Amino acid sequence: MRGEVAIVGAGHTVFGDHPDKTYPQLFAEAFWEAVESVDKGIDPKEIKAAFIGTLGSGGSQLGNLSCAITGDLNIVPIPAVRVENACASSGFAFMLGVMGVASGLYDVVLVGGVEKMRDVAGLRGRYWLGVSGDTLWERLAGTTFPGMYALMATKHMEKYGTKPEHLAMVAVKNHYYGADNPKAHFRRRIDVETALRSPIVAAPLRLYDCCPTSDGATAIIICRSDIAKKYTDSPVYVLGLGAATDYIAVYERDDVTTLRATVEASRQAYKVAGVEPKDIDLAEVHDCFTIAEIIAYEDLGFCERGEGWKLIEERQTYIGGRIPVNVSGGLKAKGHPIGATGTSQVYEIFKQLRNEAKERSRQVPEAEIGLTHNVGGSGGTCVVHIFGIRR
Repeated sequence: MRGEVAIVGAGHTVFGDHPDKTYPQLFAEAFWEAVESVDKGIDPKEIKAAFIGTLGSGGSQLGNLSCAITGDLNIVPIPAVRVENACASSGFAFMLGVMGVASGLYDVVLVGGVEKMRDVAGLRGRYWLGVSGDTLWERLAGTTFPGMYALMATKHMEKYGTKPEHLAMVAVKNHYYGADNPKAHFRRRIDVETALRSPIVAAPLRLYDCCPTSDGATAIIICRSDIAKKYTDSPVYVLGLGAATDYIAVYERDDVTTLRATVEASRQAYKVAGVEPKDIDLAEVHDCFTIAEIIAYEDLGFCERGEGWKLIEERQTYIGGRIPVNVSGGLKAKGHPIGATGTSQVYEIFKQLRNEAKERSRQVPEAEIGLTHNVGGSGGTCVVHIFGIRR
C-alpha cells in the first residue's frame, strides 16, 4: 500500500475550552477548515465514507456519533463509523480510512476525531479516562493513569538513570513549541525550575509532566494517490502503517519501561514504508506524560534502549537536532482531546511536510518524511503512520 493513499486537506480546531459547542458543531469547525485547505477545491459530496474517533468522554455523546456528525455536515447517506480505541481512537480511524481507500472501496474518505472533556467534572472525567485501562484489577486497586505512568517512570529511573530533570526537559521543549502553535491549549513557555517546583501528581510525576484534558476536533481528507493532483499540487502520501496491542493491564507485562505495542507497530510501519528510524525527519509522539515521550524515543528506534534521556538532555529532539519530536507542542502543551489526538498528529505532519508550519519556531526545514505515534490507554494499543512527499 506504500504511497497508494494521499492526504489532500486537513483541519484543526483550537484545543482548549469549548463549552458552547456540541460534538457535531466542534467537528464541523475542523471539517470546513479541511475542505477550505484543499487548494484546488473539493465538493463535500465527493466524500464516500467517514471514520470518526472519539471516546465519548463522560457519556455526553455515546452511540451513533458518526451519524450525528455526517448529518450535521449534510454528507449523508455515506457509511460513517465511530471508532473507539481509547486515546488512539482517531489514529485507528485514520488507519481504517487508509485501508478503505487502499483497498479500492472508496476514492475519497473523511477521517478525524472529536472530544469534549472540559465540561466533565473531575471525578467523572477520571472515571471515563480509567475505562481505557484495566478495569478488573488496576482501577479497583485505586490506580489512575498518572499513577500507572509514574510506575513506568520510577522503573525507568531505577533501571536506566533517568532523572526528574529529564522529564522536566521534555515539558520545557514541548511548551517552547506549543507557545508558537495557534492551535495549542497552552501557549506559554516554562523553564526546568518551574516544572520541578510544580505540585506532585503521582511521584515522580509533577503537574508539568502531565498533559491537560481538552476539547477539540480534527479532520483529514484522504484519497487515492492517482487522483490526488486533482485536489492539490502538494499532497502528502501515506508511506506505511502499523498497529499492535499489548496486555491492557500493566502488571501483566514483562517490562514496564517499554511499550511492546509501540515496538511492534513501528516495526510494521517501517517495513511497509521501506524506511528506517534514521530516515525520519520529524515525529509526533504520544506524550500523555513526559516519561511517555522518553520511552517513545527508545521504542521507535530513535536511540538505544535506556538512552532516551540522553536525547532530550542533548537537545537532539529540538529542531536542528537529530530527530525533532512534538514541535506542535505535543499532547503536553497542544492538549489532549482524546478522540481528536491521533488525527491532530497527522494534521501537524501534513502541515510540516508542506512547509506550512510558519509560526516563529516550529517549521522543520526541508522535512520529507514524518511519523505519528498514537497510544491507547497505558500502552495497551498503538498505531504508527509514516508519511512522505514527492519532490
